[in-house]
Amino acid sequence: MKISARNAFKGKIKQLTMGAVNAEVIIALPGGLEIVSVITKHSAEAMKLAVGKDAFAVVKASDVMIGESHEPH
Repeated sequence: MKISARNAFKGKIKQLTMGAVNAEVIIALPGGLEIVSVITKHSAEAMKLAVGKDAFAVVKASDVMIGESHEPH
């Protein structure tokens, strides 16, 4: 697989929740972190995604938003 995105994280599908139109995919990464993505149901079915299957989370974004807490320090 060759892609232009520099951020590709390999993990295992931990949870797959199929909806009427979309599917929520949770990928467990080594070290305990998780990445959650919502994709089309059609894509999930076409890739034959299933819990326990290896998968890549590919992140390509032109913007990264940063927030701060408004709680008192």
